[in-house]
Amino acid sequence: MTNDFGSPLDVKVHFTHPVWEEHKLAYGTAFSAGLDLRACFDAEEMGIEPGGRLALGTGVRIEIGEPGWAGFVFSRSGLGAKKGLTVSQGVGVIDPDYRGEIIVSLLNTSGERRVVARGQRIAQLVFLPVRQARILPVNDLSDTDRGAGGFGHTGTI
Repeated sequence: MTNDFGSPLDVKVHFTHPVWEEHKLAYGTAFSAGLDLRACFDAEEMGIEPGGRLALGTGVRIEIGEPGWAGFVFSRSGLGAKKGLTVSQGVGVIDPDYRGEIIVSLLNTSGERRVVARGQRIAQLVFLPVRQARILPVNDLSDTDRGAGGFGHTGTI
């Protein structure tokens, strides 16, 4: 089965942990947006206390082959909804010039100790286009109907 996403983005991948000898870095389905990243450590499992954070190596280093793209590390929806384990900073950004191992920091939002197993899928890597901004200092900004209203100023329903 093929998808209609257009031509694929070339990304060189260097695997640095033996977990990847047992698993393949691949999309789960033809229309999946993210590649599953796995926990790479030598113990069988590691625990995260309620409210605690744990930085986990993924055994993956990447080189994005096209300017204007970056990698973004998102939580896996099932892991977050069912176990309360989410990417601690919300979304991790993998800059196109970064060549180190991708590290995922998980936050345990549940009220119970959670265990992460060696090789477990812990996050997903999505590639998205990015543009740097040209910063233009000004003395004032244009007016809009919204203005500076924020944090629910339009109501709740």
